[in-house]
Amino acid sequence: MYKIGVIGDKQSVLGFKAVGLNVFDCATKEDAKSTLREIAKEDYAIIYITEDFYAEIKDTVHEYNESRLPAIIPIPGMKGTQGIGIMNIKKAVERAVGADILFNND
Repeated sequence: MYKIGVIGDKQSVLGFKAVGLNVFDCATKEDAKSTLREIAKEDYAIIYITEDFYAEIKDTVHEYNESRLPAIIPIPGMKGTQGIGIMNIKKAVERAVGADILFNND
């Protein structure tokens, strides 16, 4: 059975523990990077990571882009959203459809 994990600072991820997700609180980007690499080797289908850490370890996250699993999804942290998650969705839709159908302001 696959698992779901959440990587981020303690304040941002603690609530996910209450709903049964595996939580990995990290203090630095190095912690987040090594945690991501470790849990990606295990049976995790989805790994949520706060946008702050996602932005800081983007190169490591992109190593898993072509893999079927795990899906690595950025989520807002305690400071709020940086728009990274929505921009990833926009790029995925553009690749699939060939045009910007979500945010086209024409």
